[in-house]
Amino acid sequence: EREQVTNDVVTKAAGMLGNEKATALLLGGHALREECTELAGRIAKATGCRVLSETFAARLQRGAGRFGVERLQYFSEHVTEQLAGLEQIVLVGANAPVSFFAYPGKASWLAPEGCNILELANVDQDVHAALNSLAEELDAREPAAQTPAAPEFPPPEGHLTPVAIGQSLTLLMPENAIVSDEAATCGLGIFPATEQAPAHDWLMLTGGAIGQGLPLSLGASVACPNRKVIALQADGSAMYTVQALWTMARENTDVVVVIMNNRSYAILNIELARVGAGQPTAKTLSMLDLSRPDIDWVSLSEGMGVAATRATTAEEFHEQFAAAMAAKGPRLIEAMVDQQMP
Repeated sequence: EREQVTNDVVTKAAGMLGNEKATALLLGGHALREECTELAGRIAKATGCRVLSETFAARLQRGAGRFGVERLQYFSEHVTEQLAGLEQIVLVGANAPVSFFAYPGKASWLAPEGCNILELANVDQDVHAALNSLAEELDAREPAAQTPAAPEFPPPEGHLTPVAIGQSLTLLMPENAIVSDEAATCGLGIFPATEQAPAHDWLMLTGGAIGQGLPLSLGASVACPNRKVIALQADGSAMYTVQALWTMARENTDVVVVIMNNRSYAILNIELARVGAGQPTAKTLSMLDLSRPDIDWVSLSEGMGVAATRATTAEEFHEQFAAAMAAKGPRLIEAMVDQQMP
């Protein structure tokens, strides 16, 4: 049983939310489950506060019919802009916002200077009870607006971009699906493009290590065999745990793996430039390159017993993803993404 928060901290948080200063609730951990975000939405409706989520959440319940929280962005300078003007932040199962890495010449502490930060509940405490008590203290009874379902729009065409992949997911994924997101740089475009998709659970990497995406999606499918699982998987990190494909085939799990093939550790190329490592040599850059030889994910997947196809355009991906959604059992789509496009 989780530890309960004190009445004093609830009263203090209610006072902050009622003092008309620019305030945000920052949610993390279990506070990002639907029953908690609904309470946070009621508090926002009553007080006008913003509701934010940590950048990397183990499990975020989102999509049409649910209250939508604003996810903190990845790059520190973007988070600084996102939080600008806030005078108060109330933490609910989340830590104070800091940068993912320490960058030369860039702030690591991302809250505005002078911003008052209060921890209502830490990640180990009963965040649902804390939010419920806070809502009662504020008499926040009226539900907030829910995320509307996406309006009808035509399937994406042309270049196969992260946004196009997100649009296909929005059009085709079933309600109550589980998405494992280890798409790295591609995920930055896919996540916002799926905001109005049917209600689903979005699972993410929460630290700096990579390789959890395939075993995470496998475990989710074993735990929830009646739910469609979609693994959005960067090619580089997939190579760390590629053997999960064999287990998916052996257990006949209902997982659709989408490999984002850009033939590089693109996120590491970005971070290399940001940490002030100087001018990288050809040898350094070659260690972040996934060509010579190119990885043939269709052959690799089929060799593990998982049927696979390759998509090079938005139209091909949409058709292949639709077929995968209509079928049961493991499938892999190798998406030859064009990251030069948005």
